[in-house]
Amino acid sequence: MSAIRILGISGSLRSGSHNTALLRAAALSLPSGAELEVYDGLRDLPPYDADLDTAETETEAVGRLRDAIAQADGVLISTPEFNGSIPGALKNALDWASRPFPDNSFKGKPTAVVGASTGLFGAVWAQAETKKVLGIVGADVLDGELPVGQATGAFRDDGRLLDDDLRDALEELLGVLAARVGARDSQAV
Repeated sequence: MSAIRILGISGSLRSGSHNTALLRAAALSLPSGAELEVYDGLRDLPPYDADLDTAETETEAVGRLRDAIAQADGVLISTPEFNGSIPGALKNALDWASRPFPDNSFKGKPTAVVGASTGLFGAVWAQAETKKVLGIVGADVLDGELPVGQATGAFRDDGRLLDDDLRDALEELLGVLAARVGARDSQAV
């Protein structure tokens, strides 16, 4: 049996992103038989424009995003919170990935959302907003969440989460995501 492929999407473009660090921590916490690849093309996506969303005009960056999601068994999104909501670059990516509706690359895809922020609340509003959008586009969105607050000091030198409870919660969420992928695959057979 091949490994479960999880696509990690960070909603932050910043080079020292806490949310990208959270995806790297997730890669270290995956259950056996799962692997995580971090998508790095958010910066390359043009603003969503339906006039450009045709087979003839689809950009390479948009095709790469849609293919990455379609080829993954599950998706893990790590989002910061900008002004109490989803960062524009992440929302733009979700808009591109949501087309063509309803048969887009997220349709039925097991997807989990986590978040990190320098504040106390760990991007909880952005996680809720991201889940709402994912549900509308047809993803199979997990209920669990993982708010990592005060993210500047949240990671050990080896990349793992410093807090034992957060680390356990991340492992549990990833286990649920892998199980959801497994259940989806068994139904497809």
